[in-house]
Amino acid sequence: MAASPALKKISKPKGEEPDDLELQVGQEMYNLEIGSAELKTELRDLTFLSAKEVEIGGGKKAIILFVPYGLLKAYHKIQTRFVRELEKKFSGRHVIVIAQRTILGTNYARATKNKGPRPRSRTLTHVQNAILEDLVYPTEIVGKRTRCKMDGSKVLKVLLDPKDIVNVETKLDTFSYVYKKLTNKEVIFEFPVLEP
Repeated sequence: MAASPALKKISKPKGEEPDDLELQVGQEMYNLEIGSAELKTELRDLTFLSAKEVEIGGGKKAIILFVPYGLLKAYHKIQTRFVRELEKKFSGRHVIVIAQRTILGTNYARATKNKGPRPRSRTLTHVQNAILEDLVYPTEIVGKRTRCKMDGSKVLKVLLDPKDIVNVETKLDTFSYVYKKLTNKEVIFEFPVLEP
């Protein structure tokens, strides 16, 4: 197989081959880099680790793009335009960019040269909160409520910034489903009711 420019956009561990969806996303990123003057310089150094397509119900699908944590800030600079362009290419599918993070278990023991406890940024809770932030970016989370039901189940209610209601309202179900898929936790996204 000839080395396609799409492969330059995919960072896979040695020995792993990208699947068809990842090649498609890589090709579209490369096409955007060539075709779009405003995104060209920003997209040049950006890569992604993997892409996953999930079904959200009602025949709709979403693409989750896992990116290296170190490149997340660079993605955030262009995320609105980048996601809009990718959603045009993959018609009818929402595109979500999430950083790949590591979770270390509670029995984590550091090597002898590195003393100290497990970093807070590697705990399950912190990683799940960070996934929530990545999911709704560039919208800000203005509040969270955990609702404990009588049967013992918990539902997280996330309140989003009302100024982005126009851009995000159609994606709320996608956010809920993707978060459930990644963390196995129920979440409801809402906008706070502004009182006059």
